[in-house]
Amino acid sequence: MFIAIILLLYEGFNVNEPPLARKGKGLTQNNHLSTWPSYLHMYSFVFLLHTLEAGAISIQSPQRSLTRSVQDDVFFSVDVTCNGVHTIQWTFMSGAVSRTIGTWQPGVYTNITVDYLSRVQSFDNGSMGLSDLRLQDAGYYVVTVAERGGSSQDAGFVLKVNEVLYEDLQYLAVSALALACLAGLLMLAMWLLDRAYRKIVAWRRRKQMPETDATELQPL
Repeated sequence: MFIAIILLLYEGFNVNEPPLARKGKGLTQNNHLSTWPSYLHMYSFVFLLHTLEAGAISIQSPQRSLTRSVQDDVFFSVDVTCNGVHTIQWTFMSGAVSRTIGTWQPGVYTNITVDYLSRVQSFDNGSMGLSDLRLQDAGYYVVTVAERGGSSQDAGFVLKVNEVLYEDLQYLAVSALALACLAGLLMLAMWLLDRAYRKIVAWRRRKQMPETDATELQPL
């Protein structure tokens, strides 16, 4: 590819060179017209260089929209290819906040922010793992690959985090069980108190019965 560009540039500067035998006004007009192909070749050369520079970075991902539940883990899978030395940066954006998750250069350094230090795992191919998801993690994730020459490329991911419903059901079940146990204890306490009350009443009646009988059997 680079050899073809060099040949194209060389041809643009030499193929339309005006003849030396031309003189006077006709020579000036021919020289003026002959510069246009050279300019076209130069513009083509610059365009090809720009195309190569833009195509030097490639970000491929099998899936851009992800759905997970609270406390799950998510893996943002990408495959970054770059001709030169590059850095990778992940950013989180939502309607309320926008913050950097981490920046790293494969095989050189890794810099993860404090908020994500215990939950983020970085990979040399640009992928990122995020563990212990929360509802606040739902939003838009952007990976930016930047080359030393100044060129960069972005790729975006959408993450949706669902609240786990069975946790609410489990909470309701535990609450209902606790209330049932409390109601059972109250019923047992009321039954024991009723039994004790009946025994106390019966004991008092038995205690009073002999005195009444002795009074009734005394002779006149």
